[in-house]
Amino acid sequence: MATDTVASDKGIGFAMLFSLLTAAGAVGMYVGAPERAAAWGFGAAMLFASLAVAYIHVYW
Repeated sequence: MATDTVASDKGIGFAMLFSLLTAAGAVGMYVGAPERAAAWGFGAAMLFASLAVAYIHVYW
């Protein structure tokens, strides 16, 4: 049975960082009164959520 070891916890740290930025983008989307500000908040939330998943896959 083979076991894999993780040499670093960078994936978890980056995922937590980008998850917080995702939440900030979602809040920006919610409070963005004009449609353009809400669209930028949504775009930021989607970008940071995908980066959080990508960093987990890269570093873990």
